[in-house]
Amino acid sequence: MEDGYQNRTAFIKGAKDIAKEVKRQASKKVGRSVDRMTDEYSKRSYSRFEEDDDDDYPMQGSQDGGYYRGDSQAANDDEGGHSDSTEGHDEDDEIYEGEYQGIPRAESGKGSLAGGPGSVGAAAQQFRDIGVSEAERRKDQEELAQQYETILQECGHGKFQWTLYFVLGMALMADGVEIFVVGFVLPSAEKDMCLSEPNKSMLGLIVYFGMMVGAFLWGALADRIGRRQSLLISLSINSIFSFFSSFVQGYSTFLFCRLLSGVGIGGSIPIVFSYYSEFLSQEKRGEHLSWLCMFWMIGGIYASAMAWAIIPHYGWSFQMGSAYQFHSWRVFVLVCAFPSVAAIAALSAMPESPRFYLENGKHDEGWMILKQVHDTNMRAKGHPEKVFSVTTIKTVKQMDELVDTGTDTPVWQRYRLKIMSLSQQMRNNILACFSPEYKRTTFMLMAVWFTMSFSYYGLTVWFPDMIKYIQKQEYESRTKTFTKERVDHITFNFTLENQVHRQGHYFNDKFLNLKMKSMVFEDSVFEECYFEDITSTHTFFRNCTFIASLFYNTDLFKYRFVNCKLVNSTFLHNKEGCILDFSDDFNNAYMIYFVNFLGTLAVLPGNIVSALLMDKIGRLRMLAGSSVISCVSCFFLMFGNSESGMIALLCLFGGISIASWNALDVITVELYPSDKRTTAFGFLNALCKLAAVLGISIFQSFVGITKAVPILFAAGALAAGSFLATKLPETRGQVLQ
Repeated sequence: MEDGYQNRTAFIKGAKDIAKEVKRQASKKVGRSVDRMTDEYSKRSYSRFEEDDDDDYPMQGSQDGGYYRGDSQAANDDEGGHSDSTEGHDEDDEIYEGEYQGIPRAESGKGSLAGGPGSVGAAAQQFRDIGVSEAERRKDQEELAQQYETILQECGHGKFQWTLYFVLGMALMADGVEIFVVGFVLPSAEKDMCLSEPNKSMLGLIVYFGMMVGAFLWGALADRIGRRQSLLISLSINSIFSFFSSFVQGYSTFLFCRLLSGVGIGGSIPIVFSYYSEFLSQEKRGEHLSWLCMFWMIGGIYASAMAWAIIPHYGWSFQMGSAYQFHSWRVFVLVCAFPSVAAIAALSAMPESPRFYLENGKHDEGWMILKQVHDTNMRAKGHPEKVFSVTTIKTVKQMDELVDTGTDTPVWQRYRLKIMSLSQQMRNNILACFSPEYKRTTFMLMAVWFTMSFSYYGLTVWFPDMIKYIQKQEYESRTKTFTKERVDHITFNFTLENQVHRQGHYFNDKFLNLKMKSMVFEDSVFEECYFEDITSTHTFFRNCTFIASLFYNTDLFKYRFVNCKLVNSTFLHNKEGCILDFSDDFNNAYMIYFVNFLGTLAVLPGNIVSALLMDKIGRLRMLAGSSVISCVSCFFLMFGNSESGMIALLCLFGGISIASWNALDVITVELYPSDKRTTAFGFLNALCKLAAVLGISIFQSFVGITKAVPILFAAGALAAGSFLATKLPETRGQVLQ
């Protein structure tokens, strides 16, 4: 019995020894295989091919048409002369040239067993000093930037970039439309919703507040969840609430919808420019980002044209009683949502930025998108046989800690933890823009963005207000005044406009089915008069007395009677709500849309010049030069004393200043690394909208008072901005960080 037990123990021990030996031999074999594969990958270069032209690929030692580099020929000979990528596989285990083969890792077969060197290295890596890890991450980013530029040059510039150009252009166009929507509908909406002056001011500024919040939020989010996904969400929010705003009736709900619509569209500018720049090589970036800016101009032209074609057609409306009214300006609001909807549909077919994937350690996804860019461009150029030569791309070491919520954690708590983690990452990214490395750049850009936005938006709103003020002065100069007139037994059934009647006496007169526009009655007496079906605008009765008079179906509400006495007078069936009537302001509306159309179209020459010269003279010269010329042009505003003069100056200022905006967009994209790019751009764009609100509020307060203060404010801000711009680093000729 004891001998049997000993034999069984010896047998088990021998079996364990054999298993250990087999395991050790297998480990050595795997290690040698991985070493051999690593050597094979190390001989392949991901740098751009040194080719004489697009149709001629030099074959260094390869006889079968493949385009391996010459130093990999020995590997081909050892493997029995593999066929090239255009002839297919000769063996089951053969790999195409340029076919994705994963990330080769030299340590994958060495020390991978439990207790081996790999586990010790992983443990050491886990507790490595944070400063050292950050230095390694920065080094990885620098290596990725250089390699990524080389890969983009190999991919070329072609069909893929132009397709993305038009897709992102629609998103930028939606931003341009959003700026003009409220300004165009305000004259109609104020009548439809009975808006007071404070309410009109709030409605005019609310879109800027929404865009300020949206730029900050979506910019920070795009660096964490991706450019494409953030842009899709932001455009969807804009589309949904733009649609709702065209149907809601109340002022508060309309204001809320326009606010959220602005929050949605606020993410378009920071994301679009960052997104597109990551598909452009260094020599194409400045020019094509400037061409992209043209879509903002196209958005303004689209909004002006649609307002011109739709809003004055007051017959395009319907109503259900007095509770629900859908007038033509609401049709205009609905049409203005089309660019955003089109951008969503087109963007759904486009990929995420490969640079974002590589910065976040997603090698496979980034490689596949870059291969798609390469293949799309090569097929469009007539070279489908050219294959993507890159096999491995540098990925950046990740610093974020993962939160393990466990499988037993409630769903709501998991989402709460994810949101908290995402918020913390966004906060850290924003603070990183003010780290010692980027602090000076951030503060300088803040100053430039603020000064340019303050002057540009302030003046562009001040121009139309000045034109309206000039029109108002001209209109008032034609006012007719009647004093101490007596009118008895007369029936008024025609339009009364732009008149002032003082100390008049009206006895047994009838005012039937007429319109009163800009009519003022002062210190007058109305005795036994009859008012029926009256529609009035800017009409007031001051210090008047009404004796035994009847008002039937009129819109003469109490606020139109200032310090008046009503003796035995009756109001029956007063009209409810505000009466929308475009006929009075038909010509004036056309003038407003036409002025904005010309002002937007005037930036076309500036866009073309900036696109052609951006990569030739540099970003800083373009930014500072355009700002200086814009500053000088401000002083010509002193000579704008007529409508035509103000329109000409508006076009001049817009055409000059657009070049500085294009240069500022390009330089902002290029001064920050990819993991902070949209965060920084979004923060600066949010500051831009804040400066716009301040500029509009300040400049509007001086309309009709003085021209000197707005001109000095604008010129001083532009001069300061141009000076500070010269202190920024030039980014022309640099790889995208």
